[in-house]
Amino acid sequence: MDLKLEVLVLPVSDTDRAKAFYDKLGFRLDLDTGASTDFRCVHFTPPGSECSIMFGEGMTAAEPGSVQGLYLVVSDINAARAELADRGIEISDVFHDANGVLFHGHERGDVTHRLPGQERLTGRHPEGNTYSSFASFADPDGNGWVLQEITERFPGR
Repeated sequence: MDLKLEVLVLPVSDTDRAKAFYDKLGFRLDLDTGASTDFRCVHFTPPGSECSIMFGEGMTAAEPGSVQGLYLVVSDINAARAELADRGIEISDVFHDANGVLFHGHERGDVTHRLPGQERLTGRHPEGNTYSSFASFADPDGNGWVLQEITERFPGR
């Protein structure tokens, strides 16, 4: 049985502001519809992704900005970071973990998605290890995204 993740719902406080951000990010607008003043659904898909995001009015009771650690996989972390910065996205410098840990989440406010003792070092992983170089950014509400460079998939992935 195949189970494919299709859509993630993001909690946002201002649908039009979020729509402008994800458009600026370069995501493809798939749908913007509202059946009433209490419901509006905006649907975007990142370039090359089979999974999309949705947000809008009446979509979720979650607090705006409460979704953290959304990963976007890229083949060249420096080029991807530069492209987002050129689009006007506020994005961290590229970083890697001092101990080679393969997970680095976004840090926003009192939310930290990393293991105790993990130390971020500036720049791409020195040996270019796959899964080991990152950059992070957030949407206007603080929903946290992580770019992760994957140049070669581990078996089974």
